[in-house]
Amino acid sequence: MTPAGVVTAPGGAEVRPVAAPAPGPGDALVRIEGCGVCGSNVPVWRGSPYVEYPLEPGAPGHEGWGVVEEVGEGVEGLRPGTRVTGLMYRSFAEYDVAPASQLVPLPRALDSVPFPGEALGCAVNVVRRSGISRGDRVAVVGVGFLGALVTRLAAAAGAEVTAVSRRAFALEVARESGAARAFVPEEAPAETFDVVVEAAGVQATLDLAARLTRERGRLVVAGYHQDGPRQVDMQLWNWRGFDVVNAHEREPAVALEGIRGAVAATLDGRIDPSRLVTHRYPLDRLGDALDAALERPDGFLKAVVEP
Repeated sequence: MTPAGVVTAPGGAEVRPVAAPAPGPGDALVRIEGCGVCGSNVPVWRGSPYVEYPLEPGAPGHEGWGVVEEVGEGVEGLRPGTRVTGLMYRSFAEYDVAPASQLVPLPRALDSVPFPGEALGCAVNVVRRSGISRGDRVAVVGVGFLGALVTRLAAAAGAEVTAVSRRAFALEVARESGAARAFVPEEAPAETFDVVVEAAGVQATLDLAARLTRERGRLVVAGYHQDGPRQVDMQLWNWRGFDVVNAHEREPAVALEGIRGAVAATLDGRIDPSRLVTHRYPLDRLGDALDAALERPDGFLKAVVEP
């Protein structure tokens, strides 16, 4: 038997002993080192009519990384002892199993780096979809873990970045990440920008992001809007004639390419995941980790759960 976190009900979590998973053909068994708490976990924790409780052991942990312990029949090129991240979906646990084809090896140079690969790859893909290039004037609206990464990658690409966030700590992080300017929403500039990345997933940030997008600019929706319908000022959207990009990826191959890009960006110094992981919890405090993601205390960007 092995421990796994179980979300038993809205606001309720516990650790349960479960049968140790075994890799099937083409699979790899990963001993989890850590798993990030995603913003998409918050509605599940708060309570959603679309979720059946209790969740499967280890769910909804999908930002895991760890060390391959065993591989199934037919797996080539991935050996036990290899540190990996990738597309795993029950990683609030001691072990997770995933197709070996959906895992990305981590080089030894990153051995000491916490690496929630799915989340890091998401940021890389957002910037790719944004089409940000040198000289662009970019606004990032909402600076959490995703917004901080987008700020850093956009600045590294040669863009001039303006960040907008309600939290003083987040504005400080944005400046450290390369933002030339940082504002609270009420003080956001009246000017418009070539590319605006909305990274918070709420109505207010979507409204502000649209206002900041210039005529024939690009509004990139990177925030995860999951609490109901949104309204848009279609008159403004029509008049400005800007392009709208939904930067959420659903193809595993694209997600994996983003994770590989995050590995490369960490190796060459464009991003540093260690600085963005602000809160760490043992598995038996899974509920506290989910609470932190919900409440976002001062100094919070990303919580990870470590079995």
